[in-house]
Amino acid sequence: MRKLVVAVIFTTLSVGGCATNASNTQKGAGIGAVVGAVLGKATGDNAKSRYVWGAAVGALAGSAIGSYMDKQEQEFREELSDTGVSVERDGDNLRLIMPGNITFATGSANIVSNFGPILNDVVTVLNRFEKTVLHVTGHTDNVGNDAYNQQLSLNRANSVKNYLIQHSVDARRVTTQGFGESMPIADNGTESGRQQNRRVELTISPLKK
Repeated sequence: MRKLVVAVIFTTLSVGGCATNASNTQKGAGIGAVVGAVLGKATGDNAKSRYVWGAAVGALAGSAIGSYMDKQEQEFREELSDTGVSVERDGDNLRLIMPGNITFATGSANIVSNFGPILNDVVTVLNRFEKTVLHVTGHTDNVGNDAYNQQLSLNRANSVKNYLIQHSVDARRVTTQGFGESMPIADNGTESGRQQNRRVELTISPLKK
C-alpha cells in the first residue's frame, strides 16, 4: 500500500505540474480525483466517514467546489501566515503541512505548547467550511526502527485528530493514517531535515455529489 500511495502521489504532482495554466477549479476534477482515490484506499473508514458527514451537511457540485475551496484556501493562508505551517493546493484538495519544530519533539506524540494556538486557527477555518472531510497523516524522521516509527506516526496523527475533536470539529469528518519514516520530505542526515520530516499533514477534501 505504501508503494501505491507514493506512486499515485508522484503521478498527481506530475499532472499538477503539466497543468500550470489551468485554474484551480479546472484542475480539481483530475488531481483531486486521484488524491481522493488514494485516501479512500489508504484507510478503511475514510469512505464511511465521508458518507456520514456528507449526509449530515450536504455536498457540493460543479463549479461550486472550486470556489468553495478557493475561499477556504485564502482563509487558511490568512490565519496561518507566519506560523510555520505550509498551505498547499492539490486540485480541489488543500494540504496543511505542519513540521516538527512546531508540532512534536523527537520520539513523542504529545503536542507541544506552541502548536495548540496554531491548531486553534485551523479549527476556526475548518468550522467555517463544513462541507469538507479531513485526513490526518503522521510522519517521522528515521531515528528508531520501522515498527516504532510506524506506530509513532499514527499516534501523532491521532493526537491531532483528538485535539481537533476536543475543539469542536465533528469526529465524523476526520480520519487518520501513519506513514512512519517512509515519506521523508527532507534530508534525515541533518537536524533541520529531521524536523521537517517529523510532521503531520492535514488533507482537506470537499464533499462532492
